[in-house]
Amino acid sequence: MPNDFNQQVIDEFRANKGRVGGYFEGARLILLTTTGARTGRPHTTPVGYLPDGADRVLVIASAGGAPSHPAWFHNLLANPQVTVESGAFTYEAQAVVLDGEERHEAFARAVEADPGWAEYQEKTRRVIPVVALYEIAQDGPPNINASSMGEAIKVVHDAFRRELALIREEMAKGGATLGAQLRVNCLTFCAGLHNHHTGEDVALFPFLADRHPEFAPTLARLGEEHDRIAALVEDLRHAVTADHPDPATARGEVERLTAELEAHLTYEEEQLLPILDAA
Repeated sequence: MPNDFNQQVIDEFRANKGRVGGYFEGARLILLTTTGARTGRPHTTPVGYLPDGADRVLVIASAGGAPSHPAWFHNLLANPQVTVESGAFTYEAQAVVLDGEERHEAFARAVEADPGWAEYQEKTRRVIPVVALYEIAQDGPPNINASSMGEAIKVVHDAFRRELALIREEMAKGGATLGAQLRVNCLTFCAGLHNHHTGEDVALFPFLADRHPEFAPTLARLGEEHDRIAALVEDLRHAVTADHPDPATARGEVERLTAELEAHLTYEEEQLLPILDAA
C-alpha cells in the first residue's frame, strides 16, 4: 500500500491503542517493524494477523496477490528479529517462516476464516508465505502502551473487549460447523485472559492489598469473579475442542463469558482505576 496511506493507519493505530477505522475497521491488525535488508533502517507496516496460541501470531505475506513478496517479508528474512505493536502491547519477536505441512495447514485455516486469502493466492504464481512471530521473553513486566497503571488496565481490558467482539461476530457468521481458525481464536483468547487474571492475582492485587487494606472486600470480590470467569473459560475451551464441536453450544458459552467478563471489567475499572491513577 502507498506509504502515505500506511502512515495514516500507523498514526491512527497508535493514537487509539489498536483501534482503526476505514479499510482496516474490524480487522485484526498489528504494526510490524522490520529492519531494512539493504538500508538497516526500521520500517513499520500495518499487517493483518491470525491468533495462533499464547506465544505466537501468524502474518501472511500476501501483498494483495502481487507477483513479488512484500518488502517487509524480505526484511525479516535478512533480520528475523522484529518489533510487534498490538495496540495494548509492544514487544520484540522472532520471525520464523513456516514451510511444508505446517504452512499449508495455517494457510488453509486463514482461507477458511477469510476466502480473500485464497483469492490472493490465485492471483500470483508464488506460494504466499506464512510467518510465525514468536514473542521473545523479557525480564520484568510487559511493555503496555500506557502512561499510568490505571490506563494500562483499561488498555488491556479494551483489547479483550475488541477480541471478544470479533469472536462473537465470527460465531454469528458461522454456519453448521465451527471453523478451525475460529477455534484457535477462542483458545488464544482463553489463554490470554487466563494469563492476565493470573498476573493480577499474583502481583497487582497483593500490591493493592498491601497499600490499601480498605479495599480488601473489593479485591476479594474481584478474585471470586476471576474464579467464575475461569470456569466459564474452561467451558468454552471444552466446547471448541470437542471432537465435533457444536456451533450453537460454542456461541452459548461465548455469550455467557461475555456477560460475566464485561460486568467484571466494568466493576474493576470503577473500583481500581482511580487509586491506580492516583498512585
